[in-house]
Amino acid sequence: MHLLKHLRQLNGLQGLRQAIRQVSSAPTKPSALQYERDPQPLFTDAETQRLLQSMTQLNLDRVYRKRTVPDNSSEIKFMTNEQLDSEFQDMVVRAQHMLQMPPIVEIKKDVERVIDKDPALKDFANTKYVFTDITFGRRQSERKVFVRETDGTLEHATLDTTKRMNQLYFPLEGRQSYTPRMFALEELLSKCLTEHKYEFILDRLLVQYEPYEAEFHNISARVFEHLNESKQFDLLRSTRHFGPMAFFYAWHRCIDDLLYDMIRRDYLHNAVELIALSYKVHNIPVEYEATLTELDKLHPTPAQTALAELRSVFRRPEDKQGIEQEINTAIGKTDQDFAADEISLKFIEQYIASEHSLKKVQLELAVQTLKEVNREKLLLFQGLKKAHGVQTS
Repeated sequence: MHLLKHLRQLNGLQGLRQAIRQVSSAPTKPSALQYERDPQPLFTDAETQRLLQSMTQLNLDRVYRKRTVPDNSSEIKFMTNEQLDSEFQDMVVRAQHMLQMPPIVEIKKDVERVIDKDPALKDFANTKYVFTDITFGRRQSERKVFVRETDGTLEHATLDTTKRMNQLYFPLEGRQSYTPRMFALEELLSKCLTEHKYEFILDRLLVQYEPYEAEFHNISARVFEHLNESKQFDLLRSTRHFGPMAFFYAWHRCIDDLLYDMIRRDYLHNAVELIALSYKVHNIPVEYEATLTELDKLHPTPAQTALAELRSVFRRPEDKQGIEQEINTAIGKTDQDFAADEISLKFIEQYIASEHSLKKVQLELAVQTLKEVNREKLLLFQGLKKAHGVQTS
């Protein structure tokens, strides 16, 4: 009786696993927007990368925010100011490394590559033989996998077989041998999107799939489309996914919602960079390099801004700020910021007036509102400097 009960449990478990495999093979709803040609050369271009990294921003509080991890222990050290400053510089470098963007490449398709056909081996066995290169220290993309078919044909393995063999011999932490339910079941993926868990979906996507797989393209496009509808762009700011998202919108000519968000948040430098990226992607004959050069001279890099914020701890309470610094802190802008805003707004207004803008009224209202706010800040800024006898630079 005990043996029969154990057999029933095994049969039930086998049926459950089979059902899971059947469910996992169910495709999710495809995305309407796809890359029609290889985006890799343009995405990996040095200027494109610089624009995307600047738009991503470097908010250390967000990069180093608390996460759920197995080991949550902390280490306390006593440091001199020099050691602390060195640690701050390392923190910025590590943060930049953590914000490295996943590559955007075209979808790979299986190509039949026959090495040899040996009729003498036909029907030698009723199963296929898979040969995998397991040389130590070699990257998975460099490993060769071959398959001997039952008819004697020796050929290169398909992409799916190659991926499964690599995962079998050199498993990647977190990657499953079957499709995770959140990607297999449409209702679970839709629930994650509705709850705005965009970073969670994209992080899980990077673990499970390679950037050249169709599933990676389809699900990431679904996330970016939903983000464009919900307008919750700030959820990906200062994450490794913000750059690919901005590139996706620029490629598909739908940057206006993200542009509106940047204007509303007073990220005018980023707004100019987004427009410039769109011009670059579509080879639109608009001169934007001079504007970017002017703005780069007026604005520090994201890394410099983050490091300056960390170094502010060295300022002692008894150290008094100069009156000009106090005015800049109170207003939230400097002379350079107001000059950069004027250059940026002029460039943005030219884009809105062009045929490339799709939401002119919405963008015009955002620009007008920001202009009025900046005008009030500038009047207050100039009044305070005049009252305290600070010479305008």
